[in-house]
Amino acid sequence: MKTANGENLRTIVLALGPLVLLGVVIGLFLSGGPTKIFQTDLPPVEQLHVLRHTLQKDEIKLEVINSGPDPVTIAQVMVRGAFWYHEITPKRNLNPLEKADVVIPYPWNVGEPIEILLVTSTGLTFDYGIEVASLTPPITVAALGRFALLGVYVGVIPVFLGICWFPFLRRLGKAGLGFFIYLTVGLLAFLVVDTVMEGFELTESLPGVFHAPALFILGLVGIYLILLGIESSIQEKRGSSDFGVVLAWIVALGIGLHNLGEGLTIGSAYVLGELTLGAMLVLGFTIHNATEGIAIVSPILQDKPKFSRLIGLGVLAGAPTILGCWIGAFNYSPVWSLLFFGIGAGAILQVIAAILGRYSLKDTLHPVNLAGLLAGYLIMYFTGFWVGSS
Repeated sequence: MKTANGENLRTIVLALGPLVLLGVVIGLFLSGGPTKIFQTDLPPVEQLHVLRHTLQKDEIKLEVINSGPDPVTIAQVMVRGAFWYHEITPKRNLNPLEKADVVIPYPWNVGEPIEILLVTSTGLTFDYGIEVASLTPPITVAALGRFALLGVYVGVIPVFLGICWFPFLRRLGKAGLGFFIYLTVGLLAFLVVDTVMEGFELTESLPGVFHAPALFILGLVGIYLILLGIESSIQEKRGSSDFGVVLAWIVALGIGLHNLGEGLTIGSAYVLGELTLGAMLVLGFTIHNATEGIAIVSPILQDKPKFSRLIGLGVLAGAPTILGCWIGAFNYSPVWSLLFFGIGAGAILQVIAAILGRYSLKDTLHPVNLAGLLAGYLIMYFTGFWVGSS
């Protein structure tokens, strides 16, 4: 008769057996056993990718990563067609996924383009262009203040101006209220499309080793499920009477995550020297974001919220723009930016699902509500079109 301990031991052995065999197979490949047959036939696959650059007086600094499967040795650096003295830390020979800083003493001029070529020991070249040379701002109190002011102007003030429509919206009847609620859905729908397009555009600038599309989808699906769980938990504890309040906070959070992405775009544009683009982005996003306040207060139009709650909703939606400007200006990373874009898209998508979940298909297909949906989308489209064409 078999004992319980014997059965448990057998179960453990059966579970670990395939894992041990898998480890043996992986060990053989890592030791070079089965792969040796290819070593004399296939050339090494070298890939270098510049993650970001910083410009100081008479100095260019590149942060590079070996994004390929084989080691890479950076042998030479060319600037504008000429070989140039440079220093590399911590080392020239980079194994896969290792990073290095390439420091090039070079008397660059503000406003001029710079073309840089990285030459490996095998003769392969990888080019990197700086379209408009501009001094990278150091992290100082004054610089933090300037970019924080940009975030306030772009994100915080427009959101609060939108919230100021709250007294007017409360005076509307059922039809008018439905119009503006579906106007909210239209606004948010455009933000989802815009954020997804921005995210997939950014995936093209990242090396394949980061699996950029998968990272974007991770952020989108992950935050969607997290917010869905939070909403369900709060609903279960507080009941349906507070659903509008909960939804307003979730809307503000979703818009805040989206505005963080806008801040990243603005901060990086100014640092890269694209001052005209940065100014147009500020003006366009300011108009663009003024309608977001309507989306925030729409779920609570039938309530009488405290003034402090409206302030909190506005801060949650607008303040992340400041953080985005700081990150974009002082430590821009395309990897983190992509993840933030995915999180922003997922959050807004969950908000749309929560709003539409309160209404039947018959309500959604009502002509007034459909008109609001279309109007919201067109408002965001034309303000976005103005930003893109400026």
